Amino acid sequence: MKKITLSILTLLMVICSAIFFTANANADTTSAQVNKIKESGVLRVGVKQDVPNFGYLDPDTNKFSGIEVELAKKIAKKLGVKVAFTPVTAATRGALLDNEQVDIVIATFTITEERRKLYNFTTPYYTDAVGFLINKDSGIKSFKDLDGKTIGVSQGSITQLQISELAKENGISVKFAELGSYPELSVSLRAHRTDAFSVDQSILSGYVSSKTQLLDFTFAASQYGVVTKKSNTELDEYLSGLIDGWTEDRTLQAIYDKYDLTPASIEEDN
Repeated sequence: MKKITLSILTLLMVICSAIFFTANANADTTSAQVNKIKESGVLRVGVKQDVPNFGYLDPDTNKFSGIEVELAKKIAKKLGVKVAFTPVTAATRGALLDNEQVDIVIATFTITEERRKLYNFTTPYYTDAVGFLINKDSGIKSFKDLDGKTIGVSQGSITQLQISELAKENGISVKFAELGSYPELSVSLRAHRTDAFSVDQSILSGYVSSKTQLLDFTFAASQYGVVTKKSNTELDEYLSGLIDGWTEDRTLQAIYDKYDLTPASIEEDN
């Protein structure tokens, strides 16, 4: 009886040791990618430089501002490191991650199932919806008024596909002009080379001028996530945990308020 009892105790000790070893091994793996950044002393972040309220580089001060810049700074502070910003566009942000020139990207990067196959996306930190900026003298009042018109979109974005699908559903035909930056799209609209400038509405709000206005129509509500290289799953989990906490304690809400931004409802498209 004693031998059986000792055998059971020995077996339990082996099982507990295995569980303890596995837990510690997982903990070490989980922290490895985070520790790599801590040891480097710098968090390298890809951000937009031409999106007021999200990621904008002031040419006078050479300083970045916007909610995504604020978020990057908060992550760096949590890690106890400095932050270094690299300007990205919709066309370059993925390549910079793949080439490991940046650790993370926070650049109005919309979460889609197709993109999840290529990159990690954290818990969403902002929800937006596609909108249209038009000239006040355009006579455009509704989405269907864009029939036969030319819409300016950003290279590398999913906006063109989204609009094409919506146009087909509404029985209209639209043309597109793909340009490399939002300022170029804004200038093209004001010069009447395009009839509308389309991207997420919160981004467009930074380009409203005395001669332009937002069309009273949005669609395709979507969410932005912090993006990491596909292999950096542990870093992704760490960042998602931070965002979950900042959502719960309303830290993110305070950042929205600072820039006078209101996230769209994921359930409601106009």
